[in-house]
Amino acid sequence: MYFVNYNTISGIKLSYLHATNYIAMKPLIHKRLYVLGLFFAFMLLGIIAQAQTYTYKIDAEAFGDNSGHWYGIYDKANIINPQPGRPRYKRADIVQVADNILLFQKNNGGWPKNYDVFAILTDAQKDSVIAAKNILNTTYDNNSTYTQIICLANVYTQTKIDKYKTAAIKGLNFVLASQYGNGGWPQYYPLESNYSRCITYNDGVFEGIIEMLYDIKNNKPEYAFIDTKLRTKLLAAYDKGLDCILKTQINDTGKLTAWCQQYNEVKLTPAWARKFEPPSICNGESCGIVLFLMQLDHPSKAIINAVQSAVAWFEESKIYNTRVKTIAAPREVTPFRVSTTDKIVVTDSAAPPIWTRYYELKTHVPLFCNRTSALVYKLADVTREHRDGYGWYTYNPQKVLNSYHQWQQKWAPDNDVLKK
Repeated sequence: MYFVNYNTISGIKLSYLHATNYIAMKPLIHKRLYVLGLFFAFMLLGIIAQAQTYTYKIDAEAFGDNSGHWYGIYDKANIINPQPGRPRYKRADIVQVADNILLFQKNNGGWPKNYDVFAILTDAQKDSVIAAKNILNTTYDNNSTYTQIICLANVYTQTKIDKYKTAAIKGLNFVLASQYGNGGWPQYYPLESNYSRCITYNDGVFEGIIEMLYDIKNNKPEYAFIDTKLRTKLLAAYDKGLDCILKTQINDTGKLTAWCQQYNEVKLTPAWARKFEPPSICNGESCGIVLFLMQLDHPSKAIINAVQSAVAWFEESKIYNTRVKTIAAPREVTPFRVSTTDKIVVTDSAAPPIWTRYYELKTHVPLFCNRTSALVYKLADVTREHRDGYGWYTYNPQKVLNSYHQWQQKWAPDNDVLKK
């Protein structure tokens, strides 16, 4: 008698079925394994990207004016305002900060002022900023726009992420669009019907823009992405800007001196800005321009003459034996600020030379001004709140004088204006 092992037969059948099923499904299995492998590969790349470290760090100081105003001055006109206790990105978080910069960029390529690019925003804040893309309150004030372009150029150079290059190029085209035919730049663009349409040196506006263009002219590596067509336009803008600097140096009583904070954009004459910022020779804002001119290689005779004249003016306008002291004062609340201190001018034979912010045209005497536009000639005659809350005196010209001899020996060896 023969006995049949059905388990064996069943096993053979099952093995056969498994084999045929595997053969049939083999392409699908391999495809799924391939997709799964891709998934893990992309996950690994993402982890690597997140862990990527870059040598470039965001220049927090360059954005300091903007962040300081955002946190320090509540402005109802802002699209968003800071929320208490929110964290901030670090200087090394270059991709996250660059994404914030893209978020704040307006549709015309420029940026508004007084926001913190290091702020970690809520989703609601991001939505509000995106919804306001076409509100074109774009400006160079408080180191805006050119600082964002410089940052994006550096971040693109490090990461090679195209969206940062695209945004930087859009910003550079904004710089071209906002330049006047005479080479100057306004504080705000599109132009507004107030002093902000003036050619602006105040707060380093002109200096910041032309320094960036100078770096592009000198082929700094972070601007290597700029194509020939755009580069040609930017170099032409640089040349026009440099020419505007020379044209706007104040020739007062037949002698070149320094620069005003703002100029009429058509006549190129010193102009009023805010009600307490009169047409004048402004030493504080002129120093950055002179230091820029001093760094130019192979300067023309016109540039050498501009520097020599400004240096001679800074030497002539020194104020000796004077110190400005900050003292405690009763709390004073005004529509502009809350003040708990005051500033006084004291005689001090040990004090280093100092300069006032403004010198009167023609007379060249130190000049001050109240919010009513009333000109006065002593700090004590400025109202208390404004006396304490504005930079009426400066040591900035000393930076120029300290740099002068090295520059003079190289470019004007036979003409030391400080020895005259």
